[in-house]
Amino acid sequence: MIDNYFDNETFSKIDFAKTKIKKGEYDHCIFSNCNFENVHASAIQFIECEFVHCNFSNAILKETAFKDVNFVNCKMIGVKFNELNPFLLQFTFTGCQLSFSSFYQLKILKTKFKNCNLQEVDFTETVLINSVFDECDLKNTVFDQTNLEKTDFRTSVNFNINPDTNRLQGAKFTKENVLGLLSKYKIDIE
Repeated sequence: MIDNYFDNETFSKIDFAKTKIKKGEYDHCIFSNCNFENVHASAIQFIECEFVHCNFSNAILKETAFKDVNFVNCKMIGVKFNELNPFLLQFTFTGCQLSFSSFYQLKILKTKFKNCNLQEVDFTETVLINSVFDECDLKNTVFDQTNLEKTDFRTSVNFNINPDTNRLQGAKFTKENVLGLLSKYKIDIE
């Protein structure tokens, strides 16, 4: 049973740290300049919603559902995406700050990260088949036992991916950024 149902509504400049977000289902809603920092937003469903210039840093999203959700210019530092409801989980990130977040063991095929800061993010055992990292900074990001088949890294920088411990068949790299696959060998390339 759904507590509350919101359809095609816009929520602007709401500080959910002060005004508690109502549990329920949000369908085709837009959240603009809202603050979710350190907020418990667990067990809420967001379906085909858009979050623009929102702050989700350290938000608790246990069993929250993001189904076809777009995040644009959002600050999402330290978010444990691995605690989300995995059913029909689908999202895109554009211009987002995602450092220190975790996608541990998630199955998020065809996820698009565009112009995002993903420093020190955990993608351990994540399935990212056919995903795109477009102009992203992946410094100190962890890829371990990660399925990166057909994933596009051509415009991203600072990644360090061990081909021995990750699945890379069909992944895309450029000649310039392929060094991120060789760093474990500690070889000198000029």
